[in-house]
Amino acid sequence: MLTLESLNTCPPDAFVAALAEIWEHAPWVPERVVQQRPFASVAALHGAMVAVVAALDEPARIAFYAGHPELAGADTRRGTMTDDSIAEQASLDLATLDAASAQRWDALNAAYRTRFGFPFILCIRRHTRASALQAFEQRLQHDRATELAAALDEIAAITRLRLAQRVAPASTFTTPA
Repeated sequence: MLTLESLNTCPPDAFVAALAEIWEHAPWVPERVVQQRPFASVAALHGAMVAVVAALDEPARIAFYAGHPELAGADTRRGTMTDDSIAEQASLDLATLDAASAQRWDALNAAYRTRFGFPFILCIRRHTRASALQAFEQRLQHDRATELAAALDEIAAITRLRLAQRVAPASTFTTPA
């Protein structure tokens, strides 16, 4: 496991390598914060990385969102996602849906992508399969600005959990003052 201290003092390329997998196909996120070290807490580190994504203009943010897999989509069933995404979706057995359930998820994914132009993003570890479907259906009703913000909030939750899995307990999240 990593420590905040090691992240604050390691070479920049080691910092990026250690944090790259937290961000779905986006090692540029930790690259953009490495020069801000040292971080006072893991929460400050995480906040700096989320701020990088939040500062993107809308087309760049949509391109970043598009790098995320669909929930219970074809990549899930094939197991062709990042290890973190595979584990997260496996927590609700989304790779082993029966045909009718897979069809329902596929229809929701298609409707969402058509409406917003990127995949539905949800911190699945905070949900049951039923609550994930409910969130999916509710968020399909959002306007674009609301959904762009909701997707960023979900990515922040996902990456917070992924970071917490990689950083030693002595470096746990603290609430910024």
